[in-house]
Formats: sequence, structure tokens, C-alpha cells
Amino acid sequence: MNEIFFIDRCLGKKLADSLRNVGATVEIHDDHFSQDINDEDWLRIVGERNWVVLTKDKKIASRLLELLAVAQGNVRLFAFVDGNVRGDVVAQAFVKALENMQKFIRGNPAPFIAKVYQSGVVKPCKNQKELLRMLPKTSE
Repeated sequence: MNEIFFIDRCLGKKLADSLRNVGATVEIHDDHFSQDINDEDWLRIVGERNWVVLTKDKKIASRLLELLAVAQGNVRLFAFVDGNVRGDVVAQAFVKALENMQKFIRGNPAPFIAKVYQSGVVKPCKNQKELLRMLPKTSE
């Protein structure tokens, strides 16, 4: 499996370096997008590129525009949800979770949102069916 992991701007370079050190292929937000691009815009583009999004934006699963972008862009997204901790702790969690994220990708069709915990555990948040069900609607 040779997934490309896309690091959201809220995560920074430390995570990219940590994942590269264990052999993951990584793209960084600022190498592709301006700082002021709306999340829903880059989410669609990243989904079209078939990259896997890593973020610590816990609210992404509750914002309608971002959920629609995940659904429309067929995005596979992993969000670190285990508290407000230092960047190196988040980086460690994603490195620990790498194998679990790859298993999750193999077992779950896009689009999806999954949660990543400090322990490396990965749990589903929104699955393909839930996300695609939102598409015909434009408001809550």
C-alpha cells in the first residue's frame, strides 16, 4: 500500500518528518495551497488526488460545508481527537496509528472520517453511507 498522506496546515512539519522517517509518503498543505484557502476547497482537491487527509481539526465532522466537501471529494480523513496536546505527541500518535490507518483504508470505502487517538487506536466517525446521504441536501 502506497498511500499519500496529506498533512493539514494545523499539524505542521514535525508530523511530516515523523511519518517520512517510518517510510510514509507525505504532502504538506503549504506546499500546495495558500494559508487562506477554505477547508472545503482544499478538501475536494485533495480527495480528487486520492490523498489521505490527516488533521487535528476535531470540528471537521460537525461543519456542514466541510462534510459536504469530504463527501463530494471522496475524501479519506483521519482526525486526531485525543485532547489539545503538543505537536510531538500528535506526531507520535499518527506514527503509532499508521498501520491501523492503512488497515482502516483497506476495509472502508471512501469517503470516510475516522478518529485517531494518542494510543494509535483508529475508530470510525462518519462512514461512506452517512456522508453520501448528505449530498442531495444543501442545508441542515
